[in-house]
Amino acid sequence: MAEFDFDLFVIGAGSGGVAASRRAASYGARVAICEGSRVGGTCVIRGCVPKKLLVYASQFRDAFADACGYGWGSHVPAFDWPTLIANKDKEIDRLNGIYIKMLEGSGVILFEGHGRLIDRHTVEVAGQRYRARAILIATGGWPSLPDIPGIEHAATSNEALHLETLPRSVLILGGGYIAVEFASIFRGLGAEVTLMIRGEELLNGFDDDIRVALAQEMRKRGIEIIARTKPVKVAEGAGGWTLTDHLGREHSAGLIMAATGRRPNTKGLGLEEVGVALDEGGAVKVDEWSRTSVDNIYAVGDVTDRMALTPIAIAEGRALAETLYNDNPMTIRYDNVATGVFSLPPLGTVGLTEAEARARYPKVDIYRTGFRPMKHTLSGRDERVLMKLVVDGESQRVLGCHMMGMDAPEIVQGLAIALNMGATKADFDRTIALHPSTAEEFVLMREKVAEPAKL
Repeated sequence: MAEFDFDLFVIGAGSGGVAASRRAASYGARVAICEGSRVGGTCVIRGCVPKKLLVYASQFRDAFADACGYGWGSHVPAFDWPTLIANKDKEIDRLNGIYIKMLEGSGVILFEGHGRLIDRHTVEVAGQRYRARAILIATGGWPSLPDIPGIEHAATSNEALHLETLPRSVLILGGGYIAVEFASIFRGLGAEVTLMIRGEELLNGFDDDIRVALAQEMRKRGIEIIARTKPVKVAEGAGGWTLTDHLGREHSAGLIMAATGRRPNTKGLGLEEVGVALDEGGAVKVDEWSRTSVDNIYAVGDVTDRMALTPIAIAEGRALAETLYNDNPMTIRYDNVATGVFSLPPLGTVGLTEAEARARYPKVDIYRTGFRPMKHTLSGRDERVLMKLVVDGESQRVLGCHMMGMDAPEIVQGLAIALNMGATKADFDRTIALHPSTAEEFVLMREKVAEPAKL
């Protein structure tokens, strides 16, 4: 009788788990994967994909309005939320089916049910136990709610994707990318939207110029941003729900949404019982090889809280499979990873922010431009573009590229290649512009921003 049923058992069939299991199986490993929800994980089922579909829906209102300046009629068709949600659900069902077929086609055995560790080599799923030489934890993250009375009445991003009707008004707690994106979605579809944030500005960790510029554009669209405010209570009230803040003020809305962060999904897995170390936030501690404190147990993706991005989880999963089953030891880098925020207008960013660069380099050059895009010269829309380059003042290597404006994520993806190749400002300068385009401004910026005054 074989000592192990499988070479690798993966707990969690999201992006990282599916990538690792398929790659491992392609190298001849006997692989099983379990999933307690739907195959596809956060990104496919309740994150990136359905959210982006709603973002597309929210952009049509602008398109109809902007068309008038180009000679099209001003009639705006009626919007039907149930149709959008039903069509979104059909697409998610289709993708879920594709992921299941990909696992089957790769020879990975899928078990439906929550997995739990019994010991360092044993996983229990739906009452059955399986032995594996190596185990991979890829259970992702889950929305985190503030600990205040009545918060159970608030929706998270999970529930926001399945509302039966579009709320008349929405109060969103949080200022991160999920909060900003859903504020843009709901406002674009016609709801009154308020963002309540604890800090001074949106999007902690992003470049400060971009953070300020986005807040200005969102306010232009009628989104109210209440800064330096903490929620203390949610209760039934006029118009649906009432939230009381730390100053005793009451804020009413048809929907309260909590977008206050996500936590690693590690509860109930039996990790600590078998010796897998977790940090204070519940994330699985791993080394550069994704190995936990138990040497045959690994973890990738959001559950490790290294960098919560779908492509990172996929890269980590594939690197692990290469290391374990293809005699090709591989780690991944976490610098110069491009990210996008699908707000209205969207953001694209790669590399260091100005603050990060100034903390690491003795001299930093900043190039920045802001303008009204060509499209809006006829549409009449009051919307600006902001573009910024952060450059090492000594080597002239470009350290960061940041953009707010239409197509920013698409543009910045290409710039990420340049940064990973070590491009300098001179490389940008000698690149001929593609005219007329917004993207050309990244190779046309010549005037440095004045150095900030020293206090």
